[in-house]
Amino acid sequence: MSNDTPDDRCAGRNRLIAMSEPSGQTGSGDLSAQVEMAKKRLEEAAAAASVAERRVAAEIEALETDLEKERARASEALEELKAAHAEELKREREAKDRVVAEAEGRLAEIETQAGAAERRIEEAEKRAAAAEGAIEDERARAREAAAAWLRDQVEAIRREARQ
Repeated sequence: MSNDTPDDRCAGRNRLIAMSEPSGQTGSGDLSAQVEMAKKRLEEAAAAASVAERRVAAEIEALETDLEKERARASEALEELKAAHAEELKREREAKDRVVAEAEGRLAEIETQAGAAERRIEEAEKRAAAAEGAIEDERARAREAAAAWLRDQVEAIRREARQ
């Protein structure tokens, strides 16, 4: 870009215009036509810029609308995911609670059965001890009976020997 001022550029254009015209004929009509053409081009450029600006503003507005819609969809999707996750957690907790309750019930049954088994074992041990006592008593009676029989036999043999 040159350092020419607007006046220098106009002067340069005027020189070009003057060179392109036949010598001695610089008309103000041509200058007016050029000014009119420049105004027309300027108006066209301004109109095109205005149309472009409106189009860009409309595109920005459309993009902002799309962005808001997408944010709303994302927010809805997030809320749906949160709700689904909360529902899944609730179901899992309920399932866990059911399993724990069933396990506790089963444990109570097992403890009851174990208690009953321990009582039966204690009763069996008592019966076994009683049976062992009865066996010892029976053995003692058998020994006493055998000793009494032997004493009777010895006594009978002595009586026979005395006779």
